[in-house]
Amino acid sequence: MIKKVIFSLGCLMMGFAAFSQQNSNYEFTVIKEVKTTPVKDQSSSGTCWGYAGISFIESELLRKGKPEYDLSEMWIVRHTYPAKAEKYMRLHGKINMEAGGSFEDVFWVMRTFGIVPQEVYQGLNYGEDRNVHAELDAIAKAYVTAVLKTHDDAKAKNRAYTLTTAWLNGFNGFMDAYLGERPEKFTYQGKQYSPQSFMQSLDVDLDDYVSITSYTHHPFYQKFILEIPDNWIWGASYNLPMDEMLEVARYALNNGHSVLWGADVSEKGFAYRKGFAVVPETNAEEMSASDKAHWIGVSDKERESQIMKLDGIVPEKKITQEMRQQAFDNFLTTDDHGMHITGIAKDQNGNTFFKVKNSWGTSDSKYNGYFYVSEPYFSFKTMNYIVHKEAIPKHIAKKLNIQ
Repeated sequence: MIKKVIFSLGCLMMGFAAFSQQNSNYEFTVIKEVKTTPVKDQSSSGTCWGYAGISFIESELLRKGKPEYDLSEMWIVRHTYPAKAEKYMRLHGKINMEAGGSFEDVFWVMRTFGIVPQEVYQGLNYGEDRNVHAELDAIAKAYVTAVLKTHDDAKAKNRAYTLTTAWLNGFNGFMDAYLGERPEKFTYQGKQYSPQSFMQSLDVDLDDYVSITSYTHHPFYQKFILEIPDNWIWGASYNLPMDEMLEVARYALNNGHSVLWGADVSEKGFAYRKGFAVVPETNAEEMSASDKAHWIGVSDKERESQIMKLDGIVPEKKITQEMRQQAFDNFLTTDDHGMHITGIAKDQNGNTFFKVKNSWGTSDSKYNGYFYVSEPYFSFKTMNYIVHKEAIPKHIAKKLNIQ
């Protein structure tokens, strides 16, 4: 059955209160953490993929011993929209034309157009001091739909029709009106750059980064294009068994690398305001003996109600490769949200969690814009993630033929 609500990877922060707002009893101790930049706020825009991707690059610069940078997310957005519109036309509207995107978008823009600091390109050319993209998103979708319909209507009447030479210029025109014109040159810290020369000055080899996923409808240890709507750019991921997908993430973080993470966050166990995400187990037959003792004398309905309030530490499901695949095939795992994993933590029972940096600001969060994700949640609901190739254990890199 399809979920009642399906989000894109450009999700907003509204609506993730996750049931009861009382404080949980989880206590987290961070045991590994990479350097990262301050939490930002994507605000009312579907650009989590851009914010997470830029946060990841900023952390990579810190890992390499470079100064802290504040790079422009809207520079990425400004370049992806026209490219997406062109592909929408080439495929006669049979592709996603929404606000969502993929991490590959960030790498493609930086390779192709360079990058600029946030102070050079803020993307706020429409009377707001924060991202408010509802109007822009609606116009972009309506524009390409109207242009394509003109062609289709002419074809239906057996009239020859070709796209004008102006449609893409028109698209870029309103993108500039909303987000601002893109500078060819700029001065940063007393030195003049172009976006390309600034990218070169960062000295980051974008070819060193790989995407990892885990699904059984493609062979393991090979690359495939992940079939999700927001992957309009058709970026490919290496396919690993689920346990090795988890192993790579652990290894990366334990060895000073962060993880650029795409996942489903529309789960009942995603309790952002409480500061964690888990996969609660409500089937008594699958609980441990100690867990069963806790629930003796409690009805199934009462047990499920108490667990799903997430007011304390809850037993979690044991995730299998088959469960993961079925959830994806049945649209129960969807490409909801892009985030940045920056650390590893333990709860008071010794369970491992990943520390996740979000892009929803700091005010509506127990941990100032961060939260903690259990390993079962990560294994179950990861769509894909990106790491530096050096963050992959050698025995797994060999299977993938990564040098």
